[in-house]
Amino acid sequence: MNTNLNEDGQHRLAEARQSYSGSRLTDSQFDEAWNIAGIINREIHRSGSFIKKLSNYAEVFADDRKFDVTRAENILRDIFRSRYGESMNQLREELMAAEENLRSLPLEHALPHARTAVQLIQESPTMPAYQAIDRASVGMARQNGVTEYAAQKMMSEAYKAAEGRSLREACKELRQPDRQAARAERKAERVQIQRSGPSR
Repeated sequence: MNTNLNEDGQHRLAEARQSYSGSRLTDSQFDEAWNIAGIINREIHRSGSFIKKLSNYAEVFADDRKFDVTRAENILRDIFRSRYGESMNQLREELMAAEENLRSLPLEHALPHARTAVQLIQESPTMPAYQAIDRASVGMARQNGVTEYAAQKMMSEAYKAAEGRSLREACKELRQPDRQAARAERKAERVQIQRSGPSR
């Protein structure tokens, strides 16, 4: 069991363990279900979806056990509810409602987050564009209670409206000189090796 939880987390863990589903699992099965609930929670926050992930993990969870996939799915749903205090669908609906509210505001609210992605690359030229955009979208998503997917979409729309080009292009462009320098350096090394010939 996870001992790195705060007091509320420990309470939820104990509650989940004593729940109808949790009390019928072995320690290892419970630990696995608890961790799968965490993975599904992360996926809902990322994409706003959970059905495919739940289905896949339920199948794996049921494998080599005395219960079928449907029961495994119900167990995972119960453990999730105990762990997070709401169902998977309730969490998804909350995130969707927050997105709807956020979309009713002017798009400019997403622009500072989009510019954060650009700034991340300026400060760390080796950071890939997708990573910088992802990091900025996670920040926006957490700040506004929306999915990372929605945050990324709004950031892209806001940046395009303000700058006239895509956020991804802007981030990739910033990395271009760094890539060219790295290629030139590798080419120079190859030429140097060829000139010096094989070592004896």
